[in-house]
Amino acid sequence: MDIYEESLIVHMRHKGKIAISAKIPVKTRKDLSIAYTPGVAAPCKEIAKDKDKVYDYTFKENTVAVVSDGTAVLGLGNIGPEAGLPVMEGKALLFKEFAGIDAFPICLATQDPDEIIKTVRYIAPAFGGINLEDIAAPNCFRIERELQDLGIPVFHDDQHGTAVVAFAAVMNAAKVVKKELKSLSVVISGAGAAGTAVANLLVPNVQSVIVCDTKGAIFEGREHLNDEKRKLASITNKKKLKGLLLEAIKGADVFIGVSQPKVMTKEMVSSMNKNAIVIAMSNPEPEIFPDEAKEGGAAVVATGRSDFPNQVNNVLAFPGIFKGALSVRAPVITEKMKKAAAFALAGYVKTPTADNILPDPLDKNVANVVAEAVRKASGRKIVE
Repeated sequence: MDIYEESLIVHMRHKGKIAISAKIPVKTRKDLSIAYTPGVAAPCKEIAKDKDKVYDYTFKENTVAVVSDGTAVLGLGNIGPEAGLPVMEGKALLFKEFAGIDAFPICLATQDPDEIIKTVRYIAPAFGGINLEDIAAPNCFRIERELQDLGIPVFHDDQHGTAVVAFAAVMNAAKVVKKELKSLSVVISGAGAAGTAVANLLVPNVQSVIVCDTKGAIFEGREHLNDEKRKLASITNKKKLKGLLLEAIKGADVFIGVSQPKVMTKEMVSSMNKNAIVIAMSNPEPEIFPDEAKEGGAAVVATGRSDFPNQVNNVLAFPGIFKGALSVRAPVITEKMKKAAAFALAGYVKTPTADNILPDPLDKNVANVVAEAVRKASGRKIVE
């Protein structure tokens, strides 16, 4: 029995992965009167007088909505809200397991960005934060951007969770190969949600970044770029290098893949600088498998898979980022907070090696360390 067959059996047996549990008993008439009518009228009145008291009298302060339209689920593409629900349930499970946060999967029967924005605004009063998930580019950029005024954190994990963990991987891989972070030339394959966020986080911290899509290197002046790719072009590829990934990768120190399987070969790795770093995150099949990358001369290889060393897994980022943000009631998650999360992740691995550049995804203390870094970076105090 393989992992896919076993997963089907487990999901069928439990009818999903999450459930709601009660915090207080309802065993007596008094219990009922306190939890519901007539006693519940008291917190209702208090919140009506001051809506910020919703944090005191309800579960809002520790609750996140996991919102998806099912357009970019895993590597499966646009499979719709129902088919995306197992992933959103899984995300909710990981929020609870690693950060103690109550998360609710909300899969929407619309792929219209205006409707998604409107719907999130309507449901926001019940939640302390919004985790956008598996929403395809370019809609994901606009949706996240237009929801930053809600007064609660709105975070697209496919963008920023991926970027935070990838940045931490780059930092520690650079230590292993004894290269300065600021000296690194990085080539990213994939200009969607993840590739764009990775580039935005790396640009201020490395020497150069080139992003490639299916048509090759993105540069200022290239025809037929959408708005998001034009923004990328304005901050990356300063030398305006042209050509496909095959040309762009020559002489690079780092390859980061957030695209599709088999776009890299060992010959392409051989054309990179000595002690190359390869981070191939396409799932379930990476852009290049570790054995091939090492045959090509890669010194450090990471993937998105758990069956190889150095798994780049978003569970290292999003539980702690939200835990930190919720603890201080941060209205947004800033670039400073994301950067702090990446540095905390990298710093958690005290002595990085070629096969150990990231924390174990199952280490539950990671979320606490990331949360503390995010809290400090927010500049806000913990709300008791």
